Amino acid sequence: MRLFEAIVDANHRAVAGDASAGLHPADFADALPIIALTCIDPRLNAFFPNVLGIPADQFIWLRNAGNIVTGTMTSTMRSLALGCAVKEGREIAIIGHTDCHVSQTPTMLLLDKLKRLGVDRSQLPENISEFFGTFASERQNVIKACGFVRQSPLIGPKIPVHGLVVDITNGQLDWIVNGYETWQTLPKPGAIDFAQSSSPAIGALGSLAAFDLGEMKFPNQRIGDAAGQRDLGDIKPMVSGGTVAAPRLDPMPGQPQLGAENSARRPPPPTEWVKPGSARTGENPNKKPLPPPIRSKIVDRDRG
Repeated sequence: MRLFEAIVDANHRAVAGDASAGLHPADFADALPIIALTCIDPRLNAFFPNVLGIPADQFIWLRNAGNIVTGTMTSTMRSLALGCAVKEGREIAIIGHTDCHVSQTPTMLLLDKLKRLGVDRSQLPENISEFFGTFASERQNVIKACGFVRQSPLIGPKIPVHGLVVDITNGQLDWIVNGYETWQTLPKPGAIDFAQSSSPAIGALGSLAAFDLGEMKFPNQRIGDAAGQRDLGDIKPMVSGGTVAAPRLDPMPGQPQLGAENSARRPPPPTEWVKPGSARTGENPNKKPLPPPIRSKIVDRDRG
């Protein structure tokens, strides 16, 4: 059993009431210390590192508002990289938490709060959400952060990157990104491995993995040659009263010319909605009104 497998197992047993649940850090000396990025919420002070079952001297704690990672070369990534290189961190864990106030603060409310602090909107970046990394789902935020960390050239490929969410009501850990498994990073252009994809739809295209673009045969016909048989250079502008009028294109062979004689071919206007019970002068008496729009029924679950 590896370190975080043992951590999650002991955590779940402890939450269930098993008094004997615990972790023996000496058994995982090769995987310690760990580097954890969490939120700045003061409510987390009572949980870490106890919720992981490891001693404080084996716990490198990084914090920012919302445990947000916004890119592969940010200041947060620099701290993670230095933690691995200088403090010899062996594994990384991005740990979000339930009831996160950052996720509960929409952009407009954030702007209003900043305004009360004397921060003018003109001094802020244009894309507020991108700059602050605001999010609505704690789980998705952790998954996104793990993706950035795993893709960063500053983090070695041998460093497992885990993602967890801790329930602040009871301390239970939800392990949502297993860093021991092969992380499916966001593909770079031209880097999709169809043959090894776990998706059935993409995996079915495995034969494309050995496809060579040089094998394709392209026609020698130039772009525009098939657009028509007419030479636009033959179009002569019409001069009227000394001014050049807009050029006129005759219809292609077999194409009808629009005009009064073709007005009968135009489609009829769309059916107009008629309120039931109403009548208009000159209407077709056999005209049937359309039914009123259907609205979904709201069921009160409390009343059964």
